Amino acid sequence: MLTVYDYLMIRTAHAQGESIRALAQRLGRAQKTIRKVIASESGEPERYIRAGPVFYPKLGKFIARIEQILEDDKTAPVKQRHTAMQIYRRLVALEGQEVYTGGYDQVRRYVQRHRRRERETYVPLTYEPGVRMECDFGHIHVDYPAGRKMVSVLVAVWSQSQAFFLIKLPHERTESVLAGIVAALEFFGCSPRELWWDNPKTVAWAILRGRERSLNPHFAALASHYRFEPLFCMPAKGQEKSDAERSVYALQRRFGTPVPVVKDDAELNAYLRKFSQTEMTRTVAGRSRMIGEEFAQEKDLALALPAHGFDACVSRVAMVDKYQTVRVECCRYSVPREYAFQSVTVKLYAAHLQVVHGGKVVAEHPRIEQPEASRLEPLHYLPTLLRKPATLDHANVFTAWELPPSFQQLRQTLEHVHGPRAGTRQYIRVLQLLMRHPVERLARALAVCERQQTFTAEIIAEKAAMLAATAALPGASLALLAPTIPQVNVLPPDLRRFDQLLSGYPLTEPQAQGVQNHGHLCPTPGDAAPVPSQDLAITHDAGGVCQAVA
Repeated sequence: MLTVYDYLMIRTAHAQGESIRALAQRLGRAQKTIRKVIASESGEPERYIRAGPVFYPKLGKFIARIEQILEDDKTAPVKQRHTAMQIYRRLVALEGQEVYTGGYDQVRRYVQRHRRRERETYVPLTYEPGVRMECDFGHIHVDYPAGRKMVSVLVAVWSQSQAFFLIKLPHERTESVLAGIVAALEFFGCSPRELWWDNPKTVAWAILRGRERSLNPHFAALASHYRFEPLFCMPAKGQEKSDAERSVYALQRRFGTPVPVVKDDAELNAYLRKFSQTEMTRTVAGRSRMIGEEFAQEKDLALALPAHGFDACVSRVAMVDKYQTVRVECCRYSVPREYAFQSVTVKLYAAHLQVVHGGKVVAEHPRIEQPEASRLEPLHYLPTLLRKPATLDHANVFTAWELPPSFQQLRQTLEHVHGPRAGTRQYIRVLQLLMRHPVERLARALAVCERQQTFTAEIIAEKAAMLAATAALPGASLALLAPTIPQVNVLPPDLRRFDQLLSGYPLTEPQAQGVQNHGHLCPTPGDAAPVPSQDLAITHDAGGVCQAVA
């Protein structure tokens, strides 16, 4: 077979005057071949093109069976479809029929050709600025002080500018989806006109015909608040949101490599936010401007955020039982005693929950990760404790209560002074003060009572109230709690002056002299006048010294 170098030598030799016969004799080729080379328009050998269909002498009888296997694989799970080797093994293991005697390579080439023919192709898409944003969850491993853990990270990316936002969420439930999207929109400062997702149950409850979905009502409320249109990929067509898929790859390969080492989720989210901000200075291949510059143009054409925020929670109605708890997702949370046996609204957020009754938040707890667990607040059970004092030592809500050591010392002192039962009741009354005062303030009041050796619930309550009253004063200290007696200087009374005021008679010279000896300023004899009662009150308030003015 002639190569392109043979073509080069033949055509240059003929151009220099060597005849076709001489070239054919020298190269050992037919003159017809030499003429074909010289007449070639491209100057290189033509590629081989198969003229007719491929003939399979051994595989031909089994092609229909292979086609049926590949057709059945279209409805099978992706990870349970036949490979070329598995098809070959099935053909060789046929029983009761003609067995395939060919090699594996023939089967592999046919399956490869068939799959290449059936492979899906795509059309390059372009997006208008400010229109489309895609969301998805990615997963990476993170090293915490307690060990390595896989976490869920929400990825939100704009299709035109490629600006994206990352945030770690506790889970992938509806409340986390809502919190993540709200955080992303606040980070970008605008809202898209279309928000694309896969088809998770937390967002779309049911897949209807085509792209129609039965939306989760909480996600529908979020879309209505920010005025974007919720759109979804077709089932098993994640490539329809390729920008989000590429952002997940960037999360895993660029941010998650090497494995991040953090102390808690707050530090991880700080790193993710900084990584998202740094990406604004990167330039995408094939573009001349940075991502931040592209996004600035996109932001001008996107929707503005509403003036008020969105409450990213899932609300549920629950009934408080006799143990003062509400059951939420196989876990129990406590509420105050006055709301027992009543219907309440539980607002589930990504990391915490609130119990609402009558439009007021009556309890708030962090979310529990372990199923069938409880989170009980001791303050909620203090009103019941005085009626059931034995529960102080037999209820886990009280025995596991972490209080300063001074509280346990107080209980021992009260039981020693007042006796076991009376001392315990005194201690319970002190604990009930925690419903009005924080632990730190009550601990300070206990320290004052310990120095004064006064151990009763009433005195401790008084000291705590005084601390609360003086907390707002500048320079307030424990010295203000010490009892102080004001020092008042009172002059000795002058009964003669008192009689003169009551009777209205003038003073004699010896009497006037006696008044002057006591330090009073008195008028001359004959000029004294009765002092009105209001003047008496004024002089009394001024310090108890009578001053008669002529």
